Amino acid sequence: MQRFIPATKTIYSHRWRRCFSQAALKEVVTKDGVKVPKLPSFDYSPPPYTGPSAAEILSKRKEYLSPSMFYFYNKPLNIVDGRMQYLFDEKGRRYLDAFGGIATVCCGHCHPDVVDAIVDQTKRLQHSTILYLNRAIADFAEALANKLPGSLKVVFFTNSGTEANELAMMMARLYTGCHDIISLRNAYHGNAAGTMGATAQSNWKFNVIQSGVHHAINPDPYRGVFGSEGEKYAKDVQDLIQFGTSGNIAGFISEAIQGVGGIVELAPGYLPAAYSTIKKAGGLCIADEVQAGFARTGSHFWGFENHGVVPDIVTMAKGIGNGIPLGAVVTTPEIAEVLTRRSYFNTFGGNPVCTAAGLAVLKVIEKEKLQDNAFVVGSYLKERLTALKDKYDVIGDVRGRGLMLGVELVTDHELKTPAKLETLHVMDQMKEIGVLVGKGGFYGNVFRITPPLCFSKEDADFLVDAMDYTMSKM
Repeated sequence: MQRFIPATKTIYSHRWRRCFSQAALKEVVTKDGVKVPKLPSFDYSPPPYTGPSAAEILSKRKEYLSPSMFYFYNKPLNIVDGRMQYLFDEKGRRYLDAFGGIATVCCGHCHPDVVDAIVDQTKRLQHSTILYLNRAIADFAEALANKLPGSLKVVFFTNSGTEANELAMMMARLYTGCHDIISLRNAYHGNAAGTMGATAQSNWKFNVIQSGVHHAINPDPYRGVFGSEGEKYAKDVQDLIQFGTSGNIAGFISEAIQGVGGIVELAPGYLPAAYSTIKKAGGLCIADEVQAGFARTGSHFWGFENHGVVPDIVTMAKGIGNGIPLGAVVTTPEIAEVLTRRSYFNTFGGNPVCTAAGLAVLKVIEKEKLQDNAFVVGSYLKERLTALKDKYDVIGDVRGRGLMLGVELVTDHELKTPAKLETLHVMDQMKEIGVLVGKGGFYGNVFRITPPLCFSKEDADFLVDAMDYTMSKM
């Protein structure tokens, strides 16, 4: 296969830019006699934007914000408005959001029911403290607990997924009296002291003390040594316990589908085997549902349910609030007792505005049957992407469930050489057509497709057609 090297500078005609700057395209635009995919119609036009330009914002960002903050695209987007599965830039141009704020916007941007819940609660009481009673936190905790199996009934609210995973790991260590935790290679669980230890990609880890975490071989069906044979990978968990610990451990933490790691769904049979081994060593099983939870996988509400296991602790964030800073840890009453040994407190965890938003999210998912939609549209989208894989050699793998899908680009199918430049090029060109996708994986060569769960089949067609059109020009 001929390797494509994108040009360092691309020039577009005035007509190309002008036609795509419209809030909604009314006709198929052609360039070089080839039809360009058309955005589905959408009955909303944002109010005129009168704020600073993208260039001015970027200048302030470079001067006043951390240099560690990176951005997508050579010309970063200034997003000023959003409705459901669409985003709008400063000029009113509409984009299909297939990234969902990193698997965070589940109900849709500015969903009216969620917005109303936030506004109504803010007008009544913005913040007090959990030292006083308030119905918002209690109502949401009850509704959330009712979505989980077994004895997973006690909820601790946090502000993020990192905080949730930090708390879960600490609880496992307190409950078992052991320090060692097993995580997976290629995992991402956060960027604080403990969770950075559980994270297993060097580009997300700083050179600071990270103790007590052992990383097992990743059960990656595409790149893993045992393909889709999950039980073979699970033997490494037993080896780590026998040869890297005292024989007893605090716990095991994993995602059902690795998000930051490139939408890697764990090999079938892995989690049941790994959980069994962990239990025999006295450990607790922690399911990180920060990205896969809240109906995103379609077939089930939680990612771990796809593997037929029930964890001891479940962590969540992102989709829980549709963009509101909110996270949670849910566990059993027995395990929850460990935090009574000392004082555990979180000033903003359980804030009434955030928990009101969370309850509204659960109601919207149920009312609008978003889990069913994620399954139907996600299955359709995966089928179309798989057909695209048969058409272009640059696509090495299509994977995931529901509306949590990944497309990995490679330059060689046998060696699976990451197609980093091609990924950046396709991503940038899809943005020019009107589609925003994410990027992940250790090598940065996987498209992360995690749109709002209101995504339609028409949206799926537009996304695939845009990818098809772009790859046909390579």
